[in-house]
Amino acid sequence: MAEAAFVLLGLIGFLVLLVILSSIKVVQQVERGVVFRLGQVQPQFRPPGLTLIFPVVDRMTKVNMQTVAMGVPAQEGISQDNVSVRVDAVVYFRVIDPVKAIVNVQNYNWAISQVAQTSLRAVIGRADMQQLLSDRESINAELRQIMDGMTEAPWGVKIERVEIKDVSLPEGMKRSMARQAEAERERRARIIAADGEFQASKRLAAAAEVMAQDPASLQLRLLQTVVEVAAEKNSTLVMPFPVELLRFFDRAAGGDQTSREGTPARADLAERLAKAEAELAQAGEPASIDSADKVPPMSGMEGAEQPGIAPPVHQEEPPAQR
Repeated sequence: MAEAAFVLLGLIGFLVLLVILSSIKVVQQVERGVVFRLGQVQPQFRPPGLTLIFPVVDRMTKVNMQTVAMGVPAQEGISQDNVSVRVDAVVYFRVIDPVKAIVNVQNYNWAISQVAQTSLRAVIGRADMQQLLSDRESINAELRQIMDGMTEAPWGVKIERVEIKDVSLPEGMKRSMARQAEAERERRARIIAADGEFQASKRLAAAAEVMAQDPASLQLRLLQTVVEVAAEKNSTLVMPFPVELLRFFDRAAGGDQTSREGTPARADLAERLAKAEAELAQAGEPASIDSADKVPPMSGMEGAEQPGIAPPVHQEEPPAQR
């Protein structure tokens, strides 16, 4: 009898130990425990740490409270401007109410994935291609607002961020965009080159206006050109006329008469220099190249009518007398 009583006491103690061990639960720091007592959920979840439950009556489910990054599969759709695009995204969410996340939805991870796919398709249909490529912040905010309204209140899941990862365009659309960008670059390059030619012509005209007042400057320029050409060792320079002979022809033609008079030539030279400086200052201003219409007109073009200049009148010569 003593041995039977001892065995019975040992068995009872072992059962009590099993009950105590099964009633002790440990909840991690990143988790919360939701307790179901006889099938009914308890309104208060268990905090992290050591907690006790009734082994037979209670059943505890642990819910992870960390932020989860879920990738959304690529969705194909047609944008507002009838362009076929393929968009994929990533969703960042976390559980803020463990009781709702367990009771109100069967599998909140799978449910959020489906909500993200349908919301992404809806946003693609309402946006155009340019907005998908350049204005992603507004699309991300719209996606987060749509998904958060569907998951936070009923499921207890907070959508923190939604980011569009990639937007794939058809190959034909990529080629069209590349041609458009190349044409735009070529247009801007041509306008810049034309503007440079216009400013260079202004400076050359002003320089010619100044050099025309003094024939010596033309001769100095000629000698400078000769020096630059003579710098090349493999070139031969031949000057058939001396400089003094050219000056004699210039004086015989009356080109130096104005300069010999003195004061009038100097006054006229000062006025021409002031005019040249004004034209150089005007030509040196940066020209806008936003549009081809803003390019200044070139003087001397055939068929161009300039204000203030009357078209030339061709007079017929009188018939020769017989």
